[in-house]
Amino acid sequence: MVSAPHRVDLALRGSAVLDQGVVPDALLLITAGTIIWAGPAAHAPAHRAEQSRTHEGLILPGLVDLHCHGGGGASFPDSPTAQEMLTAVHEHRLHGTTSIVASLVTADAATLRARVGELAALYDQDEIAAIHLEGPFLSVERRGAQNPEHITAGDPDLVRELAQIAGGALATMTVAPETEHAEAVIHALAEVGAVPSLGHTDSSSREMSEAIALATSQLRREDGRSPRPTATHLFNGMRPIHHRDPGPAFAALDAAASGDLVVEVIADGVHLDARTVAHVFAVAADDAVVLVTDAMGAAGMPDGQYRLGALDVTVSGGVATLTGGESIAGGTAHLLDVVRHAVLEAGVDLVRAVRAASVVPATVLGLQDTIGSLAPGRRADAVLVGTDLHVVEVLRAGQVVSA
Repeated sequence: MVSAPHRVDLALRGSAVLDQGVVPDALLLITAGTIIWAGPAAHAPAHRAEQSRTHEGLILPGLVDLHCHGGGGASFPDSPTAQEMLTAVHEHRLHGTTSIVASLVTADAATLRARVGELAALYDQDEIAAIHLEGPFLSVERRGAQNPEHITAGDPDLVRELAQIAGGALATMTVAPETEHAEAVIHALAEVGAVPSLGHTDSSSREMSEAIALATSQLRREDGRSPRPTATHLFNGMRPIHHRDPGPAFAALDAAASGDLVVEVIADGVHLDARTVAHVFAVAADDAVVLVTDAMGAAGMPDGQYRLGALDVTVSGGVATLTGGESIAGGTAHLLDVVRHAVLEAGVDLVRAVRAASVVPATVLGLQDTIGSLAPGRRADAVLVGTDLHVVEVLRAGQVVSA
């Protein structure tokens, strides 16, 4: 007896980046916003599609940004309501980031409580994938664009309180290993199901290695989102490397080489030289690098004056710096721009770069069975790009994303 063909909502055909690599003639079968089959078109099961489409460029999985402060003129740390924050979500979604982690910056406890509460509402509505807290337990010396007035010693009780307000949305938090009570903060983060992200640090190499080991042991004991901690934007916001004082970056890169740490890399052509990006990918183990934007409200916007938390930011030539200073104040790129720069300028393998912006961050979030790849059972998120890796169209849960 011959079984009836599968009825599907959309059959999308074209070259695609699947789990096994680039498949030149792939077919995605999508029903009710979920991928039910993905693979070579010649091997596809019999089906009847309500809509069939062929894309002439390349089909990528929906991108996942693990570290983003805003875009489209809106900033997560500065928008008082969830509705205003949606402007940033939609800006990045239109450009291929179908899952975004909303990042806050150092602020007083009351402001953090309020912003986490608004973001929790967006999390409940499936508008954001999670929340990232960048501070306030950071190094004043390596604060970058963080307000020094609100940088404090570690407070594990505040971590637990913010996690409770977040209602399961708190995924990562940046902490400097040398901060007073940093160990207690790392314990608390693992306890509430969040991943410690080590960064904005003036620590020694030894202090960084010890913090990585502690975070790893705690995450594995708690069996949370991920068994591996992360490093917040490797090299940026860290004591520079010196041959007699290697500092935290080498320790982080060593841990990434052994696969024990996932390092964030802002490959936007501003934060890091392309050769640095290439070196990180050459040294790190597979799936130990995640590409991020660290984008602030100016992403997708013209040059001008902006805010990031309590600080004024000037954007000139697409580069955001603290007004009157030289510190880089976040990025202005979309994640697809970062992927394109990594591939075309740094020479990173296309598949590896795409994975670093999709399945790897999804795994850090513990959501690899839901987002981050074009595979059966995943939400039907896809980015249709041209051969130049510029966006043509974006699908989220099988639906075209429109302005």
